[in-house]
Amino acid sequence: MADLKAIDALGRGEPGAGGARGRNGVVWGRALFQWLGALLVAVALPFAVAGVIEPALLRLDVYYVSLAASLAAITSSFWMYRNLAAFPGIRASYYILPVFLSNFVATFTLLFMTRLGYSRPLLVASLALALAWFYLVYFMLQRRQRLDIAVVPFGRVDSLYGIGSVHWTRMERPQLPPHSSLVTADFDSDLPPEWLNFLAECALQGVSVLHYKQLRQSLTGQVQIEHLSENAYGALEPNATYIAFKRLIDTLLALALLPVLLLLFAVVALAVKRDSPGPVFFRQVRIGYRGKPFRVWKFRTMRAAADVPDGANRLELAITRHRDPRVTRLGRWLRRTRIDELPQVFNVLRGEMSWIGPRPEAEELSRWYERELPFYRYRHVVRPGISGWAQVSQGHVADLDSVLKKLNYDFFYISRCTLWIDVLILLRTIKTMFTGFGSR
Repeated sequence: MADLKAIDALGRGEPGAGGARGRNGVVWGRALFQWLGALLVAVALPFAVAGVIEPALLRLDVYYVSLAASLAAITSSFWMYRNLAAFPGIRASYYILPVFLSNFVATFTLLFMTRLGYSRPLLVASLALALAWFYLVYFMLQRRQRLDIAVVPFGRVDSLYGIGSVHWTRMERPQLPPHSSLVTADFDSDLPPEWLNFLAECALQGVSVLHYKQLRQSLTGQVQIEHLSENAYGALEPNATYIAFKRLIDTLLALALLPVLLLLFAVVALAVKRDSPGPVFFRQVRIGYRGKPFRVWKFRTMRAAADVPDGANRLELAITRHRDPRVTRLGRWLRRTRIDELPQVFNVLRGEMSWIGPRPEAEELSRWYERELPFYRYRHVVRPGISGWAQVSQGHVADLDSVLKKLNYDFFYISRCTLWIDVLILLRTIKTMFTGFGSR
């Protein structure tokens, strides 16, 4: 059976996760080829040319410091890029520039702080060639992007056929179709002996064989709830060590950003007061970590309402609809850029929230969802976040069906609660702040 990370990248036909496996594997998709090619093109080539043009460089420490820095920056960039590209629904090309640029900027900063001499032209040339190399790899793999998956026709595999960007081949007999690079089956079903032998033989021949639930999770970025009375993921708590590490990083990052955020808060507070009458902040009780209620802080983005009249549907009032007339002109912009959520930095410092995690819901909504959606409370096993996987993948939701889909995204995040998905969500949040994806 193939590991999930490899299938995630293989399913998109993009670089970054161990290369394509099976009979249709190509050299462009192999991680070792990508890394060695980058070192050859972006390190060996420019430094060799520089040594030929200016032989005196070979006697200077600057040359070798720059060589080591370039090697380290490209290796760390590829490692980060490979891990980020392993998640479903990701266009790897979007992350080539930010990942490599951020690593080289970090390298420049480290060299400056340590006062080591280095060659800026050589490092810039190395960065430019590395970007060119990985965009070339991406282009070459895009030509082979469509994945052909053979489906063993037993059990509940029919739910896969609705997933696009994949060519599904329903097998009629236990013989691998010519162009299929992967086989999937429902391992929970009673497969005939000849089909079991076929799957075993595929594994022996190096052909990836994956349970259909795991494959669907990899392609959609969701952990499915097959029935409202059954949790398909069925996991316990995420890794306790990473949760503790994440809490430390949350606190340090909040303390580091607080001076800058306080200046921004002062400007936004004045703008909110000028835009419409009412308080600057909106406070609301929400359900958080371990199912405990807490009070969240946001900049007010709606017109201040009088006391809720008797008989008003508080549940309806808690839901923000598309083009909700209660949202102010400034409030719409604050929601689009997510700036209205930034006061929750104080919730982060109090340990009630994290920068990244499932978004906390209003108490009324949360209680309603718990009544309608079994296992909804499971999302409280991690701290809620200012941004999350569902927000950058789906956006705002306002009906039960959408909430169920959002819950699938939340469960996926909990199942993959690692540094890499948090970094990915952070990068996609920055993109969301510019595009306004999913805001209401």
